[in-house]
Amino acid sequence: MALSGKHVRHLRSLAHHLKPSIIIGKTDVNGGVVEQANAALEAHELIKCSVLDTSSLDAREAADILAERCHAEVIQVIGRKFSLYRESKRDDIEHIALP
Repeated sequence: MALSGKHVRHLRSLAHHLKPSIIIGKTDVNGGVVEQANAALEAHELIKCSVLDTSSLDAREAADILAERCHAEVIQVIGRKFSLYRESKRDDIEHIALP
């Protein structure tokens, strides 16, 4: 799903207040991180991730790799943090209403 500029701005404003739920460390983006990110995206649709100094990846590289493996969209990358969005298939959660 291609997001419009209006959608991205809305998601950025929602992601601003989130605390990082996924931490990427010295093992970089491995299977465990992808599994955690998939579970978090299914539960919340919008997540914030953080990249530690011990990682060999910078935030943009980690965001691109994780987004590709999770079939998600990179919303924003600032410093060592980034936000991902993927529409959830679950019916028991409150979905984010995109304008």
